[in-house]
Order: sequence, then C-alpha cells, then structure tokens
Amino acid sequence: MEMTRREALRSAMFSSIGLMFSGAAGGAGAFLWPAKVSGFGGLVTAPVKLSEIKVGDVIPVREGKFYLTRTDDGLLALYWKCVHLGCTVPWNEAERQFKCPCHRSTYEITGQNIAGPATRPLDLMEITVEGEQITVNTGKIRTRRVYEPEQAFRT
Repeated sequence: MEMTRREALRSAMFSSIGLMFSGAAGGAGAFLWPAKVSGFGGLVTAPVKLSEIKVGDVIPVREGKFYLTRTDDGLLALYWKCVHLGCTVPWNEAERQFKCPCHRSTYEITGQNIAGPATRPLDLMEITVEGEQITVNTGKIRTRRVYEPEQAFRT
C-alpha cells in the first residue's frame, strides 16, 4: 500500500512531537533523580586514622568543610563556617584558637566562642567510627548554644 503525501506529513509531525515529549520527559527524569552525594553534604571519610589523632590535634578536611579536633572529651567535627556571618574560620596554631579574619570572632578547640560578635559555638557534624576509620556526615549539621563534653564523640 502506498502512503499519500498527507499521511507522510502527519506521521512526520506526530513523530517529531513524540520525540520532543520524550526528550522533555527524559530531561525531567534526570533532573528529579537523586544524585549520589559525595563530599560536602554527604558522608566524608577523614584522611587520618583514629589512632593517628592525638589530643590537641586539629585536622582540616577540605572536602567536607570541617575541622576534626580531638580534646580530652573526645572527637569533634566542627563546621568551619563562622556562625556570625558565614566566613571560613581558620585554625591559628600559634594561638591554639580558631580566629575569624573578618570580624575577629574567636573560638576554642572545642568550637566554643570566647570573643567577638559570634553568639554561639561553631556547628557540629555527626561522627561515626568503624575500627580505625572516621566518617563524618556533613549533611547533618547541628547548632548548639554552648559546648558541653557530651557533644564530643567518645573514643
């Protein structure tokens, strides 16, 4: 059977409309499909083993945007964002404090604020330890009013 010109144009039109809608549906599906989160916002493995961290150590973890600190109370994963205006707070090894370069908020190794305009301590991230491997969940950031020893992960 032979196809008329009108049937050929109708088939081409419906085929192109179908391709357009399938492309839109594919794009929407790719957009809505959950992405595998790694780095900040997901689970980040610390670059050191548990036995390598001594009391008083502060280890910056760039991938997760946190500092891993060890105190007599245990391990803390401190979000490196200043609670005042969101600046990145560097660790000052000479003074053994976190010092915000913008407005001089100052924090202890526990993240407790001790000077400046910051009204509360640095935020905490959830820590899990399996054997010697330390994993920090950077998607679970917890604010706090004051540092308490119970906030540290006991090792």
